[in-house]
Amino acid sequence: MVMRSFRGKTPQLGQRVWIDENAVVIGDVQIGDDSSVWPLVAIRGDMHSIRIGARTSIQDNSCLHITHASSYKPEGHPLVIGDDVTVGHMAMLHGCQIGNKVLVGMGTTILDGAVIEDEVIIGAGSLVPPGKVLESGFMYLGSPAKKVRPLSEKEIEYFQYAGLNYVKLKDEYLAERELSATNKD
Repeated sequence: MVMRSFRGKTPQLGQRVWIDENAVVIGDVQIGDDSSVWPLVAIRGDMHSIRIGARTSIQDNSCLHITHASSYKPEGHPLVIGDDVTVGHMAMLHGCQIGNKVLVGMGTTILDGAVIEDEVIIGAGSLVPPGKVLESGFMYLGSPAKKVRPLSEKEIEYFQYAGLNYVKLKDEYLAERELSATNKD
């Protein structure tokens, strides 16, 4: 893994965090306990902060960035991701806020100032435009993302399953890394 400081800010990791060797984490980034960052993910907190909650999985080839402060947007937009979030492969998250227990489908793009409330599913390939708010308890699909229907109880229960499933998987990866390091000694 590549972890780099930038502008005096160094990424901070909670306990039992897995970051793949081929991921890059830069600058003002905090990642919560039991979260995982998979191959080829770029998390760039270079001009604003990125906060990732506990038991959150950022899957392969995803790109996480911020909106810097400027005359156009004086306060900029940090990137904030809650607890128990699954971010699918190749997602693009830019200066947005994502609540707890959210599934971000593969190839989804969420842009500056968008707010995803708790317990939301965003279907694969969706585009959430700047400033859009996705209401808790619904599935959204499309480009631009539109509310499709309320979530079922089974879908709501899935959030916890998905979070814990990735915690177990990253624990296996951590154990393999530790075993490999022990065998080299």
